[in-house]
Amino acid sequence: MQEIAINPQNIKINPDWKEFLKEEFEKPYFLNIKRYYVEALKMGKTIYPPAKFTFNAFNLTPLNRVKIVLLGQDPYHKQNQAMGLSFSVPKGVQIPPSLRNIFKELNEDLGIKIQKDGDLSSWAAQGVLLLNSILSVEENKPASHNNWGWQEFSDAVIKKLSFEKEGLIFLLWGNYAKSKKPLIDIRKHFVLEAAHPSPLARSGFLGCKHFSKSNAILQNLGKEPIKWEL
Repeated sequence: MQEIAINPQNIKINPDWKEFLKEEFEKPYFLNIKRYYVEALKMGKTIYPPAKFTFNAFNLTPLNRVKIVLLGQDPYHKQNQAMGLSFSVPKGVQIPPSLRNIFKELNEDLGIKIQKDGDLSSWAAQGVLLLNSILSVEENKPASHNNWGWQEFSDAVIKKLSFEKEGLIFLLWGNYAKSKKPLIDIRKHFVLEAAHPSPLARSGFLGCKHFSKSNAILQNLGKEPIKWEL
């Protein structure tokens, strides 16, 4: 049985985030998430990402280092893909179509050589919060944990970041991510919108230049730009 990593009394998450989000971990909806998770494991279902990576985005990007929030929807649902970071896959795993388009845009925007590995951990370490709206999924069943309550949790993260921080950049790719814009105070923060990078979106992502635009904003704020090359 997978290790259960979402017990509210023992959240495996950076202490700064744990304090920042402590009220959320005590709310009824989060206790329901824990219950759903335990029941799914008891039924023998495989959940991705592996339990220890459920809060990987928060563990790799300390609260005081957040510069950019890149919002995804839910984790990859196939074996060995999900690692708790939006759009990211571990080294050695075949790069999914959306991430291939992200790398194409990086190449067109900044001239960065198209990457062979899809592990975006280095972005996270520099302050890019790679946040999925839904933090778990059943194997081979995309969006299967849609009704668990994860969106309430991730919405709370976005709202609290918007309220308590200033000068963050929110990258909203696709209609789902754009639907979160009302949670963000656009007087205090920067919002860059584009189509989803999935090839199914057809057009609107390639050419958005969000990587160079983000770095220009960071430099104007006196912050260190992101080194996007992996």
